[in-house]
Amino acid sequence: MIDLGLLLRIFVTFVRIGAVAFGGAYAAIPLVEQEVVGNAGFMTYDEFVDLLALDEITPGPILINSATFVGMKVAGVPGAVAATLGCIFVPCIVAIALLFLFRRFKETRLVQSIVLTLKCMALALIVSTMVKLGANAVMPDASHPDVTHGIYASAVMCVAFYLMHWKKLSPLPVMLGCGALNVVVNMLGM
Repeated sequence: MIDLGLLLRIFVTFVRIGAVAFGGAYAAIPLVEQEVVGNAGFMTYDEFVDLLALDEITPGPILINSATFVGMKVAGVPGAVAATLGCIFVPCIVAIALLFLFRRFKETRLVQSIVLTLKCMALALIVSTMVKLGANAVMPDASHPDVTHGIYASAVMCVAFYLMHWKKLSPLPVMLGCGALNVVVNMLGM
């Protein structure tokens, strides 16, 4: 039996997320975490971090993938549909309205100030997410820190950054290479 109350709760949770998720998916991750892990309690923080990893390797927009995965975990296919529709409901309406207004007023000082402010907010959210995820990757269990794990994770992050930023490699082979390296390291018991 489908729990309509739960589906409505999922839909409303993602309507709230979608209504204020400015700056793209990475900027919205802290908001998704707050709503999904904190307020709604749909999953634990560890499950949320795993969800982010799945979002990275799954094609499509990260925020919509997150919504779909959370909805699926909580209430199966109906939950996935409710979460996805909730996530895109407000942005679709707002995007159409803003596109019309932006085309008409894009040269005004007010609109240029708003766009600059949104860029700064998005950058702050992205850096916040990067710091939090980086700390979790380097020291996943801060109560019992494993220095070897921290050094390994830091080295992998630095090499991946170097390959993508300086050597201009596509993220896909770098992610696949890091994944293959991790499989080998785990198989060797290191």
